[in-house]
Parts: sequence; C-alpha cells; structure tokens
Amino acid sequence: MSALIGHEALEAALGWPDLIGQLRDWYCGNAVQAPDRQVLSIAQPDGSEASLLIMPAWVPGESIGVKVVTFFPGNAAKGCPTINAGYLLFDGETGQMQAALDGDALTARRTAAASALAADFLARKDARHLLIVGTGQLSLAVAAAHCAVRSYTTVSIWGRSREKAVAVAEALRAQGLPAQAARDLEVACRAADVISTVTASTAPIIHGHWLKPGSHLDLIGAFKGDMRESDDQAITQAELFVDLRAGASLAGDLAQPLDAGQITPGHIRADLAELCQRAHPGRRDDTARTVFKSAGMALQDLAAANLARDHAISG
Repeated sequence: MSALIGHEALEAALGWPDLIGQLRDWYCGNAVQAPDRQVLSIAQPDGSEASLLIMPAWVPGESIGVKVVTFFPGNAAKGCPTINAGYLLFDGETGQMQAALDGDALTARRTAAASALAADFLARKDARHLLIVGTGQLSLAVAAAHCAVRSYTTVSIWGRSREKAVAVAEALRAQGLPAQAARDLEVACRAADVISTVTASTAPIIHGHWLKPGSHLDLIGAFKGDMRESDDQAITQAELFVDLRAGASLAGDLAQPLDAGQITPGHIRADLAELCQRAHPGRRDDTARTVFKSAGMALQDLAAANLARDHAISG
C-alpha cells in the first residue's frame, strides 16, 4: 500500500541537516536520469497566463518520481498560493506506487536545502548577516535552511508588504532565529553577507552596486525567461554558479544577460554537482562576489521524496 505523506509529516521527515546531507550525497553518487522540465503555458479566461510544470526523474532499478506544479501568479491578489504541486513516487524495479507527497512542502524544503547547500560552498565562512527578499511560501524555509549552514547573528526580512515582512520575522523568531523586518531594501542589501531572493519579480529588484565585496547572492524566485530578480551588474561582476546549467540558463536572471551578450555560458564556473563532487572548490576569494542561480531540478525532488519515504517506513 502506498503512503500519503502530507505537509506536517514532510517537515518532520526532511530536517535541514538530513535533507542537505541527502542532496549532497545524491549529487555525488546517484545516477539520476531526468528529462528537461516541461513548462506549459495555460491561458486564463481573464487574459492572464498560468504555467504547468512537469518534472520527472528516475534512478534505474531503484526509484521513479514525477512532480506536477502549477504557477498561477494571479492568485496573489486572491490571497491564494501562487504555486501548488503534487509528487508521486514509484518503485524503480516494479513500477508500483510507493507514496504520494505534498508537492508544495517537498518543493519548499528541497529548494531551500539546495540553496543552503550551495551557500555552504559559496558564502564566506564568517558570514553573519542573512537577508531574505520576499515574504511568500519559501521565505521561512529558505531562512531556516541557510541558518543550518552558517551561524547568522542577524536575519533580515524585506518584502513589499511591511506587514508580511514583520509576520515572517515573528515566525522565524518563534523558531529561535534572530530575525527582524527590514524597512529599506538597499540599506539591507548593502549590509548583508548573504542575500536570498524568493520573489515572482519580472524586473530587477537587486542592484549590483548594492552588493558588497565578499557577498553571496542566492537567486531563487525567477524561473522563467521573462522574470528577473537581479540586474546585469549583479551578474557580470560575480562568479556565477547554478544548480543545473541547462535549466538555470533559461531563467531570466541568466537568460537575459546571455541573450544581450553581457555574459557567455563560459562565465558559469560550476553547477551544484561539480561543487559537491569537488570538481570546483567554490569560493576561493573572500572579496569575490558570488551568485547562485537556482531554477530547480528533478534530482532534488527525487532525493527528498526518497528520504521522506524512508522516514515514513522507519517511523
């Protein structure tokens, strides 16, 4: 009988140290096969556009998984989540279904864990000020995951809604994290050692001249070519890293400067697998600015789903 693993069970199963370690191990050792993510446009009756994302992956003879995600940007005005997802996990030897998982919680946990894993290679060891830009579904998870790999003394939260930023900071303080709401984005960026963006922005909100030497910029939110969180200077002045070259290069933060000739594919120093396998050492200079562009990849989902399944079986 297959298991149904909901939000609370997933959060219990996917603790940050375990999940970050699971991703590190899978990037080093598992022969995951994953076709390119499909992103399908869905026209809405009101003239707006939604997206349907399909992300399959498998390890031959071991496990098969597929995630289906909807992105409805208009939901924000309705007070509903903009992203919704479900995940199915199957036995790779028999094809039998093993689990159905809450895709929203799975996505939030693995996305946050992947960025924290990258930051462990790319953020300065003495980083003490973390800034989260955005107050949506990912903000809490991303802040907590980053705090699992660095000892931050300040966690700032900025959002277009001051009220939402205050609420996120309060929730993080309840978890024991030193969080506070930031009033001014530029001031917060200039002070931060690590900046993680989790927005649905279609125009740059992070400007390169705000970023101090030695800073690390973690770009999560803009996953389509017409979306963007950083300006050209933030990209061109930095050492660039990605979760997966193919997927990240299609996201606006890299796709737009690539199309404009501001950067070339050769500017990407390494992907997350190469960092984990030590094919690239990560940060080598305390004054360099680094950027990690996360677009999401099916390996992360499959690794997290297997960890959650194992936890459900053993628990």
